[in-house]
Amino acid sequence: MAEPLGGGPPPAADGSTTDAREPVEDWLAQRIADAVPGEQPEALLRALRTLGRWDRRAYESVAGWSTPLLDEPMRLVAQVANHSKPWIATAAVLATFGGRRGRTAALAGLAAVAATSFVVNQPMKRAGDRRRPDRHALQVPVPRWVPMPTSTSFPSGHSASAAAFAAAVGHVLPELRIPLRGAAALVALSRVYTGVHYPGDVAVGAVTGAVVGRSAAGLVVRVTTSS
Repeated sequence: MAEPLGGGPPPAADGSTTDAREPVEDWLAQRIADAVPGEQPEALLRALRTLGRWDRRAYESVAGWSTPLLDEPMRLVAQVANHSKPWIATAAVLATFGGRRGRTAALAGLAAVAATSFVVNQPMKRAGDRRRPDRHALQVPVPRWVPMPTSTSFPSGHSASAAAFAAAVGHVLPELRIPLRGAAALVALSRVYTGVHYPGDVAVGAVTGAVVGRSAAGLVVRVTTSS
């Protein structure tokens, strides 16, 4: 059985923890062990800890990139994406200039972002309860840093909202799929590059957003075409 993850070192001033190993490698194994009563198969716990090690190594790999020219652009992307501002602005443009299809796409995109934000920020983040990365210990260059969010780390809400909007609008307007997916991927990368999320947080957030976004778009299309 994994060692309990409760308690532990308090967050630093930037919202990161002071222990880089324990929440990364043992976090998922401990969450499963806490959620399911009884002894867990050792093979399962070993597999979950292996995923944790891969997640940490991927994070450290990105932190080790020697790309100072990207620091400021990535910081800008990470901060502009706060509160879904790019997606709200894009929806406004589509609704204003895109005709009926544009209005449908805008409604689908905003519905997808709202639904995804609820799913990610309420049940998923509460259930995940993952600490944010320790940027000091994991050696993320300070010029990349943006303010560390106070919410838990798993999954990434920014990545989820970006993927949801791209999936929903792309369903209604296929011609926008590639640029919107590219924008969503850039937002997701910025969350790891600036050190506020592990890659696993971003991957799960993006998948969740894509699924919810596609479902929301289908619902909006059915409602608008039947009215």
